Amino acid sequence: MRPFHRPRPARVPLRWKIAALAAATACLVAAAVGVLVHLWTARDIRSRAEAEAFNSVYSAMDIYRHTGRLADGAELDPAELPAALRHPADGDRHTAYDGRVDGNLGPSAWAAQRTGGPGSRVLAVRVNMSPELHTLRRLDMTMTVASLIALAAATPLAVYGAGLLGRRLRQVSETAGRISAGDLDARTGPTKGGDEVADIAATVDLMADSLGRRLRTERQFTADVAHELRTPVGGLLAAADLLPPGETEDLLRARVRDLRGLVEDLLEISRLDAGAEQPVRARVPLDAVVTEAVTRTGYETEVTVTDAQDAETTRTVETDPRRLERIVTNLVINAHRHGAAPVRVTVDGRTVVVRDHGPGFPPDLLRDGPRRFHTGAKERGSGHGLGLTIALGQARLLGAELRLGNAPDGGAVATLRLPA
Repeated sequence: MRPFHRPRPARVPLRWKIAALAAATACLVAAAVGVLVHLWTARDIRSRAEAEAFNSVYSAMDIYRHTGRLADGAELDPAELPAALRHPADGDRHTAYDGRVDGNLGPSAWAAQRTGGPGSRVLAVRVNMSPELHTLRRLDMTMTVASLIALAAATPLAVYGAGLLGRRLRQVSETAGRISAGDLDARTGPTKGGDEVADIAATVDLMADSLGRRLRTERQFTADVAHELRTPVGGLLAAADLLPPGETEDLLRARVRDLRGLVEDLLEISRLDAGAEQPVRARVPLDAVVTEAVTRTGYETEVTVTDAQDAETTRTVETDPRRLERIVTNLVINAHRHGAAPVRVTVDGRTVVVRDHGPGFPPDLLRDGPRRFHTGAKERGSGHGLGLTIALGQARLLGAELRLGNAPDGGAVATLRLPA
């Protein structure tokens, strides 16, 4: 029975999320390292170029003063000299950075010093940083390619590692789903790794053990109560036969019959819970079984068979006819007690649909499924809430699917699909 499971929204697998996070982290680390290396290298290149220019001015000035000629690429009052170096202090050497680029020349580091006193000419040396910066660009490209290669190698490893984690989590999720569906023997078992996933798996197994013990205790209590009540109820029914005919005798007999029906329902539920029931299958005409079950309810119900129903094309199914009658009977009685006329039963192939025109099933029943002694009605005198529970248990025993829902124009709809 599946109407109680909420539809799961579309989701992105965990391993792809982890892989995306790992890839983003790798990109961020590669970008940060690349920027730091670029800045550090660029500053080192500029510092070395300024130091080279500074030292070159010193040696060139010494040669100029002793020989009067220019050496080491020195120039006097060059036109490209940055404005900051055109008026250096007497006797001091100064450096400046020139970011202008002209072909393969530039950026440059300049150093300058006056050749004599105030108003004397300025001797300057220019160091071209273009080759070093070209090397820096090649370093940037090399780091980019290496980062992409590392990312391409790391992403599959992240996907694989995340896949291992995802499979372990999926195993725990599947176990929890089986427990939620009623399989109290489902267990995750020991999982590899002493991490949080192993803790979750152990917690789910402990929860299943505790839940199983409680449910078994509850079911055993229900079975014990039903067995204990069966004998005194039978005695009450026999005693009622000894009363003189009259209104009191009729009222007492009706109440005892209701009590006996409740006890029989409890016994049936306890047997279904314990797995003590086994279907006795036979090939039977589905339309005839459904019609007979509807007739036995005593309620006025419209039965419609959509398949051709002549002697050669009668639709037959292999099922337990007694249990099938029990399911249909409970669904029809529930529709009349809690719904409103008209109640219609439709047989279409292997599907039986029971629909009424009342207020429909309550939202909590559609969400959580039928509960014992919970009718969904404001009054408690119209049933014990066991009919749908028994119908669901019998459907599971037959391997059939029972869906509960509400029609768009109002009314409850119960759909029973028998297996092929």
